[in-house]
Amino acid sequence: MDPVIFAGSANLMLAAAIAERMGLALGKRALTRFPDSELHIEVQESVRGRDVYLIQPTGPPVHEHLFDLFMLADACRRAGAARMTAVIPYFGYARQDRRATGRDPVGARLVADLLRTSEIERVVAVDLHSAALEGFFAFPLEHLSAIPILAQAAASAVPAESVIVAPDLGAVKLAERYARSLHMPIAVVNKTRVSGEEVEAKGIVGDVRGRPILIVDDMITTGGTIAAAVNMVKAAGAASEVTVAASHGLFVGPAQERLRILEVRRFIVTDSVALAADLRLPVQVVSVAPLLAEAIRRLNGDQSLSDLIAHV
Repeated sequence: MDPVIFAGSANLMLAAAIAERMGLALGKRALTRFPDSELHIEVQESVRGRDVYLIQPTGPPVHEHLFDLFMLADACRRAGAARMTAVIPYFGYARQDRRATGRDPVGARLVADLLRTSEIERVVAVDLHSAALEGFFAFPLEHLSAIPILAQAAASAVPAESVIVAPDLGAVKLAERYARSLHMPIAVVNKTRVSGEEVEAKGIVGDVRGRPILIVDDMITTGGTIAAAVNMVKAAGAASEVTVAASHGLFVGPAQERLRILEVRRFIVTDSVALAADLRLPVQVVSVAPLLAEAIRRLNGDQSLSDLIAHV
């Protein structure tokens, strides 16, 4: 039996593209808000005994999108769904995977627990900020990777003599995966985070002199990490041609103003989150809809996902 695919409010275009790839229509549901902002969700077709897939990235506004997902899951559970899978292309709170001061929460674990409480039985995510999150889930987490499609897009966008740059030590393994696909050397920026929005680059390991640059990261939020990396490679004598590839393009806060002045030739991101309509940056979007549609097709048929999984 075909699965039922419902879209949350976060990225309707991606959900529709996934359903279309599978030859299905999106499940009918209504999302409304009461005057006091309380959310009301109604599932408008039968899900009794069906496998249900809920498409909802949890990007900004994170709390609103998370609660949309919990409410949609609860509506489907009470309507008799046999099994529920949350497809969360961008997983909010992934960076809060440990306590920084000893008196702060582990937000990623809390979200995992809340998903379990809502009786979601499986999560499908794309390029988590930390692979350690898999240990937070007491139920299956399918961690997919968009790097193959991003690397394919980068292959036709950057010169063959480019250097792949990890903007910090945490992105080294990510850079290595791009390097294996694109057969390019790697350089690494030594970065220190000053605050949630500000970072400081202190040096670079690797030769970038006169070479075009491909900076890779899992996400672009305020642009601080990318800006520090771009400034560092330029100070180290890199060519002016800089491309940035990232799985998740949030571009929040001062990102547009910060990144526009860098004269980056191209930002390659996926559609894991819906891009702002007023985004004024040279962005190339590659869709994760084929990846997620294939994952849903295989999960619904109890088939292996081994070649889609993020191997880190």
